[in-house]
Amino acid sequence: METLELIKRARSGDKLAREQVIEENMGLVYSIVKRFAGRGYDSEELSQIGAIGLIKAVDKFDLRFDVRFSTYAVPLITGEIKRFLRDDGMVRVSRSIKENSWRVKRMAAELSQKLEREPSMDELSAAVELPVEDIVLALEATAEVESLHKPICFQDGKEVSLEEKIPERKDWQEELMNRLIVEELLEQLQTKERELIQMRYYDGKTQREIAEHLGISQVQVSRLEKKLLLQMREKIAGKKFKKILTILKSYGRIILAC
Repeated sequence: METLELIKRARSGDKLAREQVIEENMGLVYSIVKRFAGRGYDSEELSQIGAIGLIKAVDKFDLRFDVRFSTYAVPLITGEIKRFLRDDGMVRVSRSIKENSWRVKRMAAELSQKLEREPSMDELSAAVELPVEDIVLALEATAEVESLHKPICFQDGKEVSLEEKIPERKDWQEELMNRLIVEELLEQLQTKERELIQMRYYDGKTQREIAEHLGISQVQVSRLEKKLLLQMREKIAGKKFKKILTILKSYGRIILAC
């Protein structure tokens, strides 16, 4: 069964179809995980993180878009792994800082009991023989990081996580899809045709400049441009996208940089 059909069934509540599409696309995850080899993380651990991105791709993929599922899933899988590496790196601290933190916390508890109040930073500094700056660094570095999945309240009898309360950009998926659409359309063009579109909409060249570069007349450039744009429009006809010209102008430079 094709991937799109499986996703369609999964959206209708078919759990087996959902599991199948995830299992069949785990190869994407393993392939992306290899890019992050040598960073001190177990590949199985990163694969589990990448699988979260794959699941998000399955749940968020819009079947109306004329884009391969794998093309859509790759950036979500990669993004999930990069986010994990970034966040995990934020909470990894050196052993010396951890030891300073333990000393400070232990001393703070002893002073609180002795003074019958919270000790000041200067008092802590004198007791553990550390500069105030080092005490602050140690305490901040070892502070507990709140998980986005941690329940923060109840709503309609259900737990609500911090992640669900964070506003989400509503247009990110459309932006990603527009970029992917343009990429796939360009891949289908011949070399000279792709070069024309890139020069016209990415580099801002005039038809005359393009004609000189390609060794053809300006009239030929104009005709070829109109023909290509018509073909591209037809391939996305009926979809709720911006006009192809707008997509090209908006995302051209971004795609070239990728």
